[in-house]
Amino acid sequence: MSIFDVGRVCVKIAGRDAGRKCVVIEKVDTQFVVVDGDVRRKKVNTKHLEPLETTVDLKGKTSHVDVKTAFSKLGFPVWETKAKKVAPRQLHLKKKREATAVTQKKPVKKKAVKEAEEMVSESV
Repeated sequence: MSIFDVGRVCVKIAGRDAGRKCVVIEKVDTQFVVVDGDVRRKKVNTKHLEPLETTVDLKGKTSHVDVKTAFSKLGFPVWETKAKKVAPRQLHLKKKREATAVTQKKPVKKKAVKEAEEMVSESV
């Protein structure tokens, strides 16, 4: 039996979720495990975990709902994801830009045209 078996409660000691409690969901190999709980569910190096004496009765590849119920029994908080609110897209924006680009032409400088004509007439 290994220290990081399925159901072992741990504390993350490195990374973005450092200091938060998690539980081992799946053992990938000798060095990596999948964790869930008060952290994002992800594959983690065992060097980044500090095992606690507490264990939770879970089966391999457990859903987040089962982890949530187990953590609520222990009194630990659980990581909750929130869906992003997407702003409505503006349609036909590209067509409007093209239409304004066509109508806005740069005016021709009349002085430059007259000077060019004078230079041509003088050289002849």
